[in-house]
Amino acid sequence: MRWSKPHRVVVPASRRLSWGRPVRAVGAFTAATFLASVLLLYSSPEEKRISVYSNAANYSLPVIDRNGDEYIGLLEVFEPLGAVSAKASGLRWKFRYYDIDSDFTSGNTRARVRGADYDLPASFLLENGRGLVPLSCLGTLLPRILGGPVTFNQNSRRLFVGNVAVHFTAQVSKTTPPKLVMNFTAPVNPMIATEPGALRMAFNHEAVVAPGSQALTFDSKVIPSASFQENNGAAALVVAASVPLMASFANNGRTIIVEPVPQSTAPTQTVASVPRPPSSPSIAPLASGAAAPNTRRYFAVVDPSHGGEERGASLSGQLAEKDVTLAFGRRLRQELEARGLATLLLRDGDSTLSLDQRASLSNSAHPAIYICVHAASQGNGVRMYAALVPNEAENRGPFLSWDMAQAAFQLLSRTAATGLVAELQTKQIPARALIAPLRPLNNITTAAIAVEVAPPGDDISQLNSPAYQQSIAGAIAAGVVDVRDKLEAGR
Repeated sequence: MRWSKPHRVVVPASRRLSWGRPVRAVGAFTAATFLASVLLLYSSPEEKRISVYSNAANYSLPVIDRNGDEYIGLLEVFEPLGAVSAKASGLRWKFRYYDIDSDFTSGNTRARVRGADYDLPASFLLENGRGLVPLSCLGTLLPRILGGPVTFNQNSRRLFVGNVAVHFTAQVSKTTPPKLVMNFTAPVNPMIATEPGALRMAFNHEAVVAPGSQALTFDSKVIPSASFQENNGAAALVVAASVPLMASFANNGRTIIVEPVPQSTAPTQTVASVPRPPSSPSIAPLASGAAAPNTRRYFAVVDPSHGGEERGASLSGQLAEKDVTLAFGRRLRQELEARGLATLLLRDGDSTLSLDQRASLSNSAHPAIYICVHAASQGNGVRMYAALVPNEAENRGPFLSWDMAQAAFQLLSRTAATGLVAELQTKQIPARALIAPLRPLNNITTAAIAVEVAPPGDDISQLNSPAYQQSIAGAIAAGVVDVRDKLEAGR
């Protein structure tokens, strides 16, 4: 599954990048792999990584241990920054960045950079033609080659090339209820998750730095403090609170507002207020193989992501995401209907549906819950997403903004996601609830969640295991039954 970003830097696959330039997106699921910021978020805890931020590209690279020291491939560090080449000859390794030459020798701590000697803190290593330098040298070696300033935080493994740091201010308002308003110097798009007593924002692809102090305190009993954390190439801001919190974006991604979750239930929507896609006054024609809503009253809509020409993520050499989501969607429909919940499978064949089509068809069916299905090869278990709706758009009379359609149902969606995660965990299936600005969730006028299924272990082929899919589908269906009354009340 991939969360796409418009205008993202396109880098050849040979470059071992994990994510691209930090440009805030609308937040749509598209047809390849999940946005690499999520890859960072769900990397195995044992995998060491370094994040590099620059005006050319932002990216993440693996760190390897050799002889008790941490090492990094020098060619991989420079590839996204410009024209590079390297050549090994015996124990010697010649590296060029544009017209800057550097010479290294395997086993030696002395190198030649720009025609001058440079001492490494540990020996240079050459493995199968790949030049490895000690991680600790990056703060001094890169400025010599680049000819510009570089800041390296070795403890958190975050490296800043030039003046690219994103700063922010944070202040809690005196209003009732209070709001934490954070203003950033550049657009940001963190992954946001709630946990007991806190809201966590993970900045996995932005060069966000602490505002002077990593511990922030506020004169508020509801939102008393926040802490900025950096570790393993990532940064996070954890907001402490005495009540459940929710977050929203403003100012084109430069402002994040954190406030208590409203205690009122979501209002019932009327047909007159169902939004339409901005590009079309009516529902687009269905692709072949897509299920059309009819007069039957559906409790749930299950939407297997991708399909047709849109294959989704290449989970393995033989396994495409679109095939896994369709198989899982069919099992989930079966489990829901076995519990007496009428279910519409939005795609029951290898057909292509746009995000607007998926949202329009779902809204026309007026279900109590919309469940979008994705699959991923990274991580384990299940990730459950509810939408984080932007607040820039405005409703006009009885017509809801297309991008704000989910706004009235956010609390209900998060309640459903939390309940489903709890049910999965009781079945010993790893699961967690997250919120993010995603489409088509933002366009749905009912409780809406996205389920991302990852393999139970290292064997990716288990994603296609009928037994594994059945266990997750059964747990999700049971969770939907548990929150059925709340879903019906918000319908």
